[in-house]
Amino acid sequence: MVRERPDAEALVSPVSSHNEWDPLEEIIVGRLEGATFPSSHPVVSCNIPPWAARIEGLAAGLRYPRTLIEPARYELDRFIALLRSLGVTVTRPEAVDHRRRFATPDWSSRGFCNSCPRDSMLVIGDEIIETPMAWPSRYFETHSYRALLKDYFRRGARWTAAPKPQLTDALFETDFRVPEAGEPMRYILTEFEPVFDAADFARAGRDLFVTRSNVTNRMGIEWLRRHLGPGYRIHEIESRCRTPMHIDTTFVLLAPGKVLVNPEYVDVDRLPGILNSWDALVAPEPTPIDERLLRITSMCGKWLSMNVLMIDEKRVIAERHHTNLLRALEQWGFEPIPCDLLHYAPFGGSFHCATLDIRRRGALECYFP
Repeated sequence: MVRERPDAEALVSPVSSHNEWDPLEEIIVGRLEGATFPSSHPVVSCNIPPWAARIEGLAAGLRYPRTLIEPARYELDRFIALLRSLGVTVTRPEAVDHRRRFATPDWSSRGFCNSCPRDSMLVIGDEIIETPMAWPSRYFETHSYRALLKDYFRRGARWTAAPKPQLTDALFETDFRVPEAGEPMRYILTEFEPVFDAADFARAGRDLFVTRSNVTNRMGIEWLRRHLGPGYRIHEIESRCRTPMHIDTTFVLLAPGKVLVNPEYVDVDRLPGILNSWDALVAPEPTPIDERLLRITSMCGKWLSMNVLMIDEKRVIAERHHTNLLRALEQWGFEPIPCDLLHYAPFGGSFHCATLDIRRRGALECYFP
């Protein structure tokens, strides 16, 4: 006979987040210490801008230089201070030397960095799901978050890890080539096993939205659908991006009834019918970036301007540089909070990528019929 702990009912999970806009109470913010250029692999080079891919090919496995880390860390520290000034509890992963080599029976690699917790973990209610990522260099990335995950678990959170992928050659299309405009869409991933990044999903209570991409295959989407069960629905967003990776520069949920869409990647007339009653707010053209070093080292496209973080249904942290978007957010009835994080792009993201919501004050709801 298994005896239940007498205090089991008293546990209240510190993890509770159902959507992208309920009032934010606790968040994980990534780190830059130990950051290393990802080891060379076709799944890496096919997903990042051409200049960054060339640099990555030359510097793979080497530590990022101080000229990139220091301005990014300065902006990150100020972003963290802003979050705390807004009453948000901020937690951080452990610092890791990502240059250390690791191996499976099939391959070996060095690491990358833990700058973007949004990719490796998905929060659904009181559950944190470790995702099966397709980049070999990110295979053990969640280990730097294990102290936090164990603490959340002891305090009542659910903690799940999706099946660890093999990442053998069978997962990747041989001689993959990025499709040109007008060509049928194709992806580097096969359906050999389920893989997905959490950042390819956006949450709206009982409904999730996903983009199939070069890091998320249909098998990965189906694994999550079955895992969550009939209480949730997953809807696919068609992306016209030729190198799709992560939904948060394509389709960004801002508040009940309002979604920010990328006019280059999304045809608003082809959004899932469930969104017919919502306002599709078309993102303005991003403000150009003049800093040459940043332009050639960014791992992200120009639409990183859309990578905002909702503090609640009104307040939104957005990049100070992108004045077109700041003005548009004001016109749409939001209260933008300008902040600098432009120099985080060489490490894979901006405000949404750099964070993982742990607790938002609100209940599980259905926002659609």
